[in-house]
Amino acid sequence: MAIGGTVKGTIRTGLLVLLAVEDGDRTEDIEWLAGKTARMRIFPDEQGLMNRSVTQASGEVLVISQFTLFASTRKGNRPSFSRAAQPETAILLYEAFLKQLGTELGKPVQAGEFGADMKVQLVNDGPVTIIIDSRAKE
Repeated sequence: MAIGGTVKGTIRTGLLVLLAVEDGDRTEDIEWLAGKTARMRIFPDEQGLMNRSVTQASGEVLVISQFTLFASTRKGNRPSFSRAAQPETAILLYEAFLKQLGTELGKPVQAGEFGADMKVQLVNDGPVTIIIDSRAKE
């Protein structure tokens, strides 16, 4: 991941987490999401089954803030981002997620810069793409 032409974060095997903070999200949501992310068994075991967490796979994590995941395209042709949390709230929860995920993993995570224009390159091995919504945890 690069910002202004300078590489700021890079991982090899692991997870690219695109984190969107929704209006109304709380610290409890972030804590649950960090735990779920760290423990999710989506890496292959010896039999090729998705049975290992990122930690068990000796993987790394790169987290990018991505409010545009909450784009609503229901009306017209210009997306609405009204479901996304306001920046002053979102940045606090983004930083809390980084800290909590690092604690869950037992090591720091790589991270983008909140609100920056980032260039993210991805080799999607699998491909496996999963949406985790803290509102759907119950």
